[in-house]
Amino acid sequence: QLQLVESGGGLVQPRGSLRLSCAASGFTFDYYDIGWFLQAPGKERQGVSCISSSGGVTNYADSVKGRFTISRDNAKNTVYLQMNSLKPEDTGVYYCAAKQGGVTLITHAYNHWGQGTQVTVSS
Repeated sequence: QLQLVESGGGLVQPRGSLRLSCAASGFTFDYYDIGWFLQAPGKERQGVSCISSSGGVTNYADSVKGRFTISRDNAKNTVYLQMNSLKPEDTGVYYCAAKQGGVTLITHAYNHWGQGTQVTVSS
């Protein structure tokens, strides 16, 4: 059974950093594109970043360009999201999701989701 488990969330001060991890199991990880999504309080879930199955293609939402970096280690079945210069508006639940057929930040294109990890940016 395909499973995605996020970790690494927590409370951080503005301008701080966090690294989120998405550990995958139950499927051939390097056949799947992976996305990270943020559901901020009271808002719809939105794409933050995504990476192709090989890791050769990445994409970022404008709001995180230059601050967040996505990467993957197919040997460890894990995708990472390095988040630097965090802002209060980065607060929310971060989800990773998997799909095949090309990278996209469109939420409904993904059909396998993790349970999410909370990130709170506050002083």
